[in-house]
Amino acid sequence: MADPESELNAYEILEIEITATEADIKKAYRQKSLKVHPDRHPNNPQAAQKFHELNSAYELLLDPIRKTELNTKLKAQQARKIRFATHDNKRKAMLDELEKSEQDFKKSKLDERMAKDARLKEEERIKEEGKRLVKERQDAALAKERQQEREAKGKEKEADAPPAGPLDSTIRLKYTTTDHPTLTSPDTIAKLLQPYGEIDVSSILLSIKPNKKNPSKPGKYATALVPFARVSDAFGAVMASGRDDKGLGGIDMAWAEGKEPAIVAWLKEHGELRDYGKAKSPPRSSTPGQTRLPTPPSTSNPFSSFPDDMSSDAAPTKPPPATTVPDLDFESLTFMRMRQAERARLEREILEAEAMES
Repeated sequence: MADPESELNAYEILEIEITATEADIKKAYRQKSLKVHPDRHPNNPQAAQKFHELNSAYELLLDPIRKTELNTKLKAQQARKIRFATHDNKRKAMLDELEKSEQDFKKSKLDERMAKDARLKEEERIKEEGKRLVKERQDAALAKERQQEREAKGKEKEADAPPAGPLDSTIRLKYTTTDHPTLTSPDTIAKLLQPYGEIDVSSILLSIKPNKKNPSKPGKYATALVPFARVSDAFGAVMASGRDDKGLGGIDMAWAEGKEPAIVAWLKEHGELRDYGKAKSPPRSSTPGQTRLPTPPSTSNPFSSFPDDMSSDAAPTKPPPATTVPDLDFESLTFMRMRQAERARLEREILEAEAMES
């Protein structure tokens, strides 16, 4: 009986198709037997085995019954292969689909996790931004509140400030021309006191008492009223009274009214001015104490704290021509008249003091 495997491989052994005719089988056998005949290959130990298989396959294919059985088996095997191949394709498609689904699932999970992380980061950023904005608003509100408190305190201080007097920034100088022979004009006095602040030379009033014993000689005793633009400047000059290192030795400088103005005491109390004493003058700085005092409109000069002329035993200065100032309200006019009356009073005091000294 032939080997089942040989029967199954008969077509392969003869290297022909299943549809080959009997003539094709015989032709293939002759060609194949020439290649594997043992006589032609005496040194090949497998030649006999191959020739035997070739004869078995040839005999099987020449037997119609065995050939039919072989064809049936081969067709069944082919159908099974096709069926398995179809199943394999379906299984492979299912596996591919399953693998794709798993990949899509993993990708969706990854995308979801990344989206969640991005959302959390954005929420954290928004939260931090909100905290920053809240802090900025709180800081701005606090700064505004502090500014309002400072402004309120400033308004309270301004409300508590005493009213400005017409002579609050004016000082009186007393000296002898013997010690200071150059101080015989408003210009020289202004130059001497210029380091302490702004002065209007035209508003300085100078009175030199004439020498009654020898009228041909110049007077010895001099008195001057010097208006400063700022109270703090006048205060600094008063504090420097009599200082030799400033060229003020022998010069007595005091307030024009004979006492410290109320506004100066108020500025000291609020720390705007420091009382340095007579040893040295306060430093010049842009402190609130250097703020100009509010003054009403004047018919002559904004720095003037006295009348434009002052009668004395010395040669009188020529009064300036009258100037018409339109649109003076009642308050300004009243304040101006008060200043003129105060200056007239000081003028009388100076003349009376000079008369008593003589």
